[in-house]
Parts: sequence; structure tokens; C-alpha cells
Amino acid sequence: MSALTAPEIEQWLQECLKLAETAASEDEVPVGAIVIKDGVIIGRGYNRREQDHNPVSHAEITAIQEAAQHLKSWRLNDCTLIVSLEPCPMCLAACQQSRVDAVYYGAKDLKGGALSLGYPLHDNPKMNHRFKVLFQEQADCGRILTDFFRAKRSLPPKSS
Repeated sequence: MSALTAPEIEQWLQECLKLAETAASEDEVPVGAIVIKDGVIIGRGYNRREQDHNPVSHAEITAIQEAAQHLKSWRLNDCTLIVSLEPCPMCLAACQQSRVDAVYYGAKDLKGGALSLGYPLHDNPKMNHRFKVLFQEQADCGRILTDFFRAKRSLPPKSS
């Protein structure tokens, strides 16, 4: 699979943002993820930990599960995961285990993101599968999270 261009990533991040907005409307942390193969979305997910009472109901996990069901295989070869927020270590490990080719994300997570915390699971020579992880900043991916948590703390929205 060839690398995505910046405009393509931007387009897919917009799809992730729609899912993040759905999460926010359900009082979930607003993160959305998709899995694409051959330019088609085959898996979608958004955070559902509160609704599901499940600590692993992250957007990435849900999108990976839906994609695996679509393909009738746990191997997501030639697939790309795109997510609005940097994956946590658990989600990056799920990407490794599902054999995705690449992960793109639109906002860093300095307190919970695998790469920000120093866990480069995607590029560990001891692992049986390596893949690309690329950050392409998309301001709205960070803004939706900031606004969500400001509202939780009853703070006024940050002006642009």
C-alpha cells in the first residue's frame, strides 16, 4: 500500500472528527477512528468506554474489530488506521497485532499517547510486525478534545 498524501489524510481525519463528534454527543471522550483499505472505509469506531462500561472500548479497538469482521480475518494487511488522537499503548499494540500497514493521527496525546510516552511499538525489531505511524496535525482534532474537557470543567471555550 502506498503512503497517503497530506490532502488524503486531511480528508480521512474529517471522517474521524465526525465520529469524535458522535462520541462527544454521547458524553464520551471525543475520539474517532477509521480503518481504510483500497480507499474505502471498512471499519469505524469512537470511544464508548462509559456506555459499554468497558476499559478497552477505545475508538481504535472498535474500528479494528469492525474491519476484521468486514474482511472475515484478524489480519488487516494492506489496511490503514486513521484516528483523531494519538493511540495509547493498548491501541498501538492492537494495531501491531492486527497487522495494519500504517497509522495516521491528527492530535498528540502527551499524557497517554504511546509515542509521546516513549513506547514505539510500531518499530520494535523484536516484534513480528512493523508498521508506519505518522502524525499530521489537524487543529480540529485537538480542539474538540480541549472543548470537551473545558465543558466538563465548566470553563468557557477557548477562542480561536
